[in-house]
Amino acid sequence: MRNDLAAARSLYNRDSVLNASPAKLLVMLYDRLLLDLQRAEAAQLTADWPTASAQLLHAQEIVGELMNSLRPDVWDGGPGLVAIYSYVLNGMMRANTGRDVEKTRECIRLLEPLRTAWHEAALKVAMHEAALRRDAVG
Repeated sequence: MRNDLAAARSLYNRDSVLNASPAKLLVMLYDRLLLDLQRAEAAQLTADWPTASAQLLHAQEIVGELMNSLRPDVWDGGPGLVAIYSYVLNGMMRANTGRDVEKTRECIRLLEPLRTAWHEAALKVAMHEAALRRDAVG
């Protein structure tokens, strides 16, 4: 029964990613990034260094993907976002190698407003697309 539930959850998660819009994918990445950092922080507070390291490494992978998908030449805010990503990437590495919970917290503080902004932007895009579909039908 437990394996069936895990398989169903895995299938649901895979389908959610495959069917997500680009805006939704970005929001999902930010949500997971912040979750990883919060888990790393909790693990650091209990000196669970293997868990903290694993969470920080996964968070670094996500930031790497965000950096690789960003096209700073297309958006004037792009270079600033690249700079933030570079800074937090370095901070996560230092948090990991130095077992520094304050560095992890700094990364959370820097990324949380970005996550909120992307959530708001994705909602606006979804509302705009829904209005366009509604206008096309009616």
